[in-house]
Amino acid sequence: MENNNYVIRTMHREEVALAINWAAKEGWNPGVNDAECYYHADPNGFLIGLLDNEPIATISAVKYGESFGFLGFYIVHPSYRGKGYGLKIWEAGINYLKGCNIGLDGVVEQQENYKKYGFQLAYRNIRFEGLGGGSSTIQSNIVDLSTVPFATIEQYSRPFFPAKRTMFLKSWINQSDCNALGAVQNDSLAGYGVIRKALSGYKVGPLFANTPEIADDLFLALKQGIEPSQPVYLDIPEVNQEALKLAKRYNMQSVFETARMYSIKTPDLPLDRFYGVASFEVG
Repeated sequence: MENNNYVIRTMHREEVALAINWAAKEGWNPGVNDAECYYHADPNGFLIGLLDNEPIATISAVKYGESFGFLGFYIVHPSYRGKGYGLKIWEAGINYLKGCNIGLDGVVEQQENYKKYGFQLAYRNIRFEGLGGGSSTIQSNIVDLSTVPFATIEQYSRPFFPAKRTMFLKSWINQSDCNALGAVQNDSLAGYGVIRKALSGYKVGPLFANTPEIADDLFLALKQGIEPSQPVYLDIPEVNQEALKLAKRYNMQSVFETARMYSIKTPDLPLDRFYGVASFEVG
């Protein structure tokens, strides 16, 4: 493809909302405040492709420190697919993350294409759908996460992600239309979870817990405040068998899956304590 009228540049803040809207049209059901949180992760990591000044392609290439990045929002407007515009913005995203180990959550059908660029499958993430509501009894070990010092939350979070991401974490747990809860055991944080409003229903993520019982307590407390008629979604690393049991226990159904892939190596994450992914777009 040769078209001198195709320009790729960094998105302005308001343009991140466009990527969110396109993701919604793809059926990815983003959170209503995702744009603000994602922009905090890396303001330079969102790219847009313009053809004659018309937006036709997006990608996020969020850089966490100097060694890890995450790709998402790789979308080309349906009218312009198959013409090479997507490949150009993909290469721009990859170039921005040059030298980093790069992660992504891609649709399973695209695995082979990602492998051409050196990405290898680590495991699948599976989206489960259930319903809100449930028991009105919340376990005494569950606290509002705002009562926990941020430094404690960040320290607890650190093993679950390959790089530090302070600004994103602060924004994520304090966003509007969300509830963030922690589990305390022996005066220490033993898990936490966030539920946020999405375009359809509510999404739980992340959900981290030291034990299956704590994960269960947090999940029940998070969904208890949601109307029983509202769908609740939880994105689970398939390798965590206890997380799959949790989904089955609450009659959740598998509705979508992604291929978690990495470009250099699979990070050593405590997946046995990883019950819910924060985001398929930024990790």
